[in-house]
Amino acid sequence: MSSPIKKSPWIYHAHAGGCVGCDIELLACMGPRYDLERLGIKWVASPRYADILLVTGPVPLHTKPFLERVYAQTPEPKRVIAMGACGTSCGVFIDDENYSIAGPVEKIIPVDVKIPGCPPKPEAIIDGILKVMRKF
Repeated sequence: MSSPIKKSPWIYHAHAGGCVGCDIELLACMGPRYDLERLGIKWVASPRYADILLVTGPVPLHTKPFLERVYAQTPEPKRVIAMGACGTSCGVFIDDENYSIAGPVEKIIPVDVKIPGCPPKPEAIIDGILKVMRKF
């Protein structure tokens, strides 16, 4: 890494829908091959302790209030990552006649970094997290 890390970020993962392909790739990042904890990155069970909010999936209408609540509970300064084709652009759910989708993550809450891919590779996920860490 070219720039120093000022702190070890804590990440809260919010699953907003989709096929869980992105979630499986996140699990790969936590395993021994990629081991995000060696970079000081920790996963937390509550948004109240998070520095970074990582959102996967398109946002269905019934999930929109949950995502807004999670964003409100995340303390400042907060950073948001939208992950995967569904999180960044609604992916296959982008049809204008799809009445059940509120939109991509950035339509609901502000997004700092987008990680494209369906699903994104672990290397792309790590790169996206490091980009957000440099913004602190």
